[in-house]
Amino acid sequence: MKHMTLTEIAKACGGVLHGGGSSAAKEVSSVTIDSRKVQKDSLFIAIKGARVDGHDLIPQTIEAGALCALSERDLGDVSFPYIRVESCRQALKDLAEHYRRSLDIRVVGISGSVGKTSTKETIASVLSQKYCVLKTEGNFNNEVGLPLTVFNLREEHEVAVLEMGISDFGEMTRLARIARPDICVITNIGCAHLEQLKDRDGILKAKTEMLAFMNPEGHIVFNGDDDKLSTFIPENGLSPVYFGLGEYCRFRAEHVTDRGLRGTDAEFITPDSRFTAHISIPGSHMVHNAMAGTAVGRILGLTDEEIRVGIEALVPLAGRNHLIETEHFTIIDDCYNANPASMKASLDVLAKADTRTVAVLGDMGELGENWKSLHQEVGRYAAELGIHVLVCIGEMAEEIAEGARTVGKAHASVGKDFVSESTAASDTGSTAVFHYQSKADFLADAGALLKSGDSILVKASHMMEFPEIVEFLEKN
Repeated sequence: MKHMTLTEIAKACGGVLHGGGSSAAKEVSSVTIDSRKVQKDSLFIAIKGARVDGHDLIPQTIEAGALCALSERDLGDVSFPYIRVESCRQALKDLAEHYRRSLDIRVVGISGSVGKTSTKETIASVLSQKYCVLKTEGNFNNEVGLPLTVFNLREEHEVAVLEMGISDFGEMTRLARIARPDICVITNIGCAHLEQLKDRDGILKAKTEMLAFMNPEGHIVFNGDDDKLSTFIPENGLSPVYFGLGEYCRFRAEHVTDRGLRGTDAEFITPDSRFTAHISIPGSHMVHNAMAGTAVGRILGLTDEEIRVGIEALVPLAGRNHLIETEHFTIIDDCYNANPASMKASLDVLAKADTRTVAVLGDMGELGENWKSLHQEVGRYAAELGIHVLVCIGEMAEEIAEGARTVGKAHASVGKDFVSESTAASDTGSTAVFHYQSKADFLADAGALLKSGDSILVKASHMMEFPEIVEFLEKN
């Protein structure tokens, strides 16, 4: 990171430097909240977590080479400098905001109910053909992760592509205050985090808080195929640039050719040109991601050829529509997280397979009071698509099974006593429906339920820890 002195840090986060002395003018080399990632001259911020209080680790981080610590506690007479603050979490955000303001860099902020990460990856792949890009890694898209991502920016970086995830009102405002995006991208307004945001209008309001702290001369890039985004009028006076399949979208796609699990070919239309590209990751949503990448790429001065190369260079991340070929199965690993819209999109991908299809689905969290009907909706969708075998795991996922069983061609089966019967039913065009309370229960039956050659989708909310299922399938 671009270095900051201890005096500058204390001022930026409203803290008081203790034991500074000659160290006050020294510069920190990095910022971390993880004691295991301390480097020489790091600033360690002591965050109190559910299991570990970072304050208890301050002495060992100093021994490991940290220059200074941020602390909510009075550490007394110690031999190292520390900065006393009222809240370490707030100090983390204040310091990140200060650091972002010191950088001459363009920031692309990305949010939406579904597809934030895949859109982020697409845009970063495109922009990397021209610029030195830093992108959000893993799940570092919240009020702790975003500041830490910002601190990873170096002077050589020219563009930051930052994913911004929220679950309540006000969160996006706090994230945008740190990120100060020059380009705001919103992928869609779907049904996610309904416990706090209540409905799609609430989600729209929360997501568009991003615009309050954007560059007043920046750009807004919206999915024009989304009914909420296509009719939203920003208060800051900027006119959105739309991507989508509609004729009115400035960036759109035509001649879309579905290659099944091998991806999609499409012709991409800009205001003054057109070009063809292959998207290796399957799913119609990836066409929208590529359109968003095209829009952002053109805004930042890339040529069509640079954009095409960036689209075609994109590779999937583990847990996010990642296609895994094993000796016996084709696995669609999309188990990082889930909501109704992303479940349906992943089922659409699975339905493209030319083999027997198996959907292993689990609970979806944070859906509010309508969680039952939303789970049932996913089950009905799977059965209507003609998915051959539907495996539902978890207490809430029982409603997915219930929804599937309301569709005429679904075969109402429960548990291993019905494995042979239901597997046979799936061969005749019915959807064989199973419900298991736990992953262990399903894995005990998996050998009898699955067939060599199956295409298997694995998807649930992060809390369900479905990577365990992917690992099992890879080994069997």
